Amino acid sequence: MSSDPLLNKALGLMRKKNYDSAIKMLESEVFQYQESFQYYHILGLCCLYAGDLGGAFTYFNRAKNIKFRETGPLLGLAFYFLKRGDTEKVVDLYLDIQDLDNGNKIAGKALNLIRKSRGGEELSAWMQSRKATRLYPPIPVPRLKRTALLLPPALLLCLVAAGTVFFLNRTLKLSRAGLENSVLVNEEKSSPVETGGSYRYILTGNEIIRLYDEARNFFNEYRDEKAKYNLNRILQSNASQAIKNKAVLLKSYTAIPGFDTLKDSFGYREVHDEPALYQDCYVVWKGMAANVEQIEHSASFDMLVGYDTCRVMEGAVNVGLSSPAEVNPSVPLEALGKIAVLSGDRFMLEAVGIHQLR
Repeated sequence: MSSDPLLNKALGLMRKKNYDSAIKMLESEVFQYQESFQYYHILGLCCLYAGDLGGAFTYFNRAKNIKFRETGPLLGLAFYFLKRGDTEKVVDLYLDIQDLDNGNKIAGKALNLIRKSRGGEELSAWMQSRKATRLYPPIPVPRLKRTALLLPPALLLCLVAAGTVFFLNRTLKLSRAGLENSVLVNEEKSSPVETGGSYRYILTGNEIIRLYDEARNFFNEYRDEKAKYNLNRILQSNASQAIKNKAVLLKSYTAIPGFDTLKDSFGYREVHDEPALYQDCYVVWKGMAANVEQIEHSASFDMLVGYDTCRVMEGAVNVGLSSPAEVNPSVPLEALGKIAVLSGDRFMLEAVGIHQLR
């Protein structure tokens, strides 16, 4: 799972069932791993296997906020809520896991257990037995050390061949899925401008082609937010409908980032000045929460952007979450979310992850 020596050592201690030592070692290095998904995932596993459900919940939740599409922390959180008897929350989590990993055996086993249980007492009794550990997230396998010189010649030859293929792939810059479908044909290149109409941005044909080619290059480098910025300018311009259709298609192939995978984040002031250029772009902003509202299946608050240091506030933006979350307004936080442009030049942040900074 990881090439980090500390995390591999923790995994080794876990496999020896020395969970307390692993927890002590990891928690002593928390400040070095504040943005590491693997660190919080492994620490959550250590706590779970050690029987510390509260600690497991804290660390799995932190890992989920960094990478919300990873099944490991979701399995840990689902077990936590199953242990508490919150079956409604549990079912939602296991269904989310199956959406991400259709063949996940643990999620399937848990859902079958819930369906077959005749009542809360039967399910509770099963959860109190040793069988409950079957629903634990698996412990990742530590990444092996380099042992190339000890490998049989045939296997070493295979590894060299695989490395050569990888190098050629990188050298030739094989295209990302979706890139081929977004190529402009000659007819589209020859008529890039729409005549007549009213547009936010008036561009020349050469500018449209340049912006589009740059967007495809950004996309192929997994710099999706930069790509969307260019595509948004095209969509708000006098570009031809054919090129706008290709721009919409290319945007549909972009991915949802995590805290640790977002390569380009735009500042609040940039977005505030021209929100239309940042529609659907993901950003990470820090600040303080105010006017927190908790609804049954969602939450919202006003984020005082830049006020995490309690010195200068850049501005305020409404943040919405599609799932309930505990937000402490007295502690700084950071939010990862998508810019959603509302009527006029108003905008909000549709958050996919938040975490408190203290």
